[in-house]
Amino acid sequence: MSARFVEVGDRVYVLRRPRLDVNSTLVVGAAAAVLVDTGSTPAEAAELVEAARRITHLPWSVVNTHHHFDHCFGNQVAAGDPPAPVWAHQEAARLLARPVEVVREEAYREMIGHDPQLAEQLSHAVVHPPDRTVTRAATLDLGGRAVELWHPGRGHTIGDLVVHVPDADLLVAGDLVEQGAPPSFDDAYPLEWPDTLAAVLRRLGPASVVVPGHGACVGVDFVRAQHADLVALEWLIRDGHADGAPPARVAARAPFGPQAAGVAVVRGYAELSNRA
Repeated sequence: MSARFVEVGDRVYVLRRPRLDVNSTLVVGAAAAVLVDTGSTPAEAAELVEAARRITHLPWSVVNTHHHFDHCFGNQVAAGDPPAPVWAHQEAARLLARPVEVVREEAYREMIGHDPQLAEQLSHAVVHPPDRTVTRAATLDLGGRAVELWHPGRGHTIGDLVVHVPDADLLVAGDLVEQGAPPSFDDAYPLEWPDTLAAVLRRLGPASVVVPGHGACVGVDFVRAQHADLVALEWLIRDGHADGAPPARVAARAPFGPQAAGVAVVRGYAELSNRA
C-alpha cells in the first residue's frame, strides 16, 4: 500500500512512515501549503510528494523541525525543481551546511548498527540545506491562513523548530515531543529541555493536537507528562552531579530507561562541569 496522509486537523495531514516511525505533516491553505519534514532518503521523499499531491497541487514551502537525517535528507526531492524554499532554525541550517561528508558520516554512524541498508543509502545521500532561516520566529501566509515557525529554545537539539497552526489548534513539535519511543538525547540539552517544552505547553489548550516527531499524535496531557519526566531527569542530573554520583547510578533511577537517560546524564554532567 502506498504511503498516505491522514487528516488530523482542519486541512492538516500527517503521514506516519513505518521506518523509524517518523512523521511528516502537510498544512494546506487557500493559496499555498507547507510540508514539514521530508524523510530519510529520496525514495521516501518521492512517496511523500506523491501522497501530498493527491491532496493538493498548490505550491509549498518545506520546513525542517531540526537537522537530523530522518527529518531532512529528503529535502531535495520534496523541494522540487525549481526548488521551493526550505525553512529551518539557523542552527539546524548551519549544521546541514557543513561539508557533506561530515553530515553523511554522522547519519551513517547513527544507523549502521540498526539498519545497515539505510546506513549505506545515507552514506551517499544528497544533502539539501535549508535556504530560509528562523532565529526566533517567522510566519508563513498560506492565503488567509497563518503558519507560525517558532524556536522555543534548545531541547532535543540546538536548533529545534515547532510549527504552530493556530486556526487548527495544532502544533508540530518535531522531536521535542516523542510518542513512539523515549526521547533521544544524543544531541540534546537535558538541562534546558524542560523549560523549552514548558514554553510549548503555554501555546497548547485542552483540545490541542500535537504531532510528535515520531509516533501517534497526542494531546496536552501527554505533553505535560513528558515535561514532568524531563523535569525529574533534569533534577536527578543536577543532584547526581553535585553528589559526584556515577552517571549509570543516576540513569538507573531516571525516567525513559537507563539507556536513553544515560546519554542525558553524561551530557548534563558535561554541561555542569563546563559551567564550574
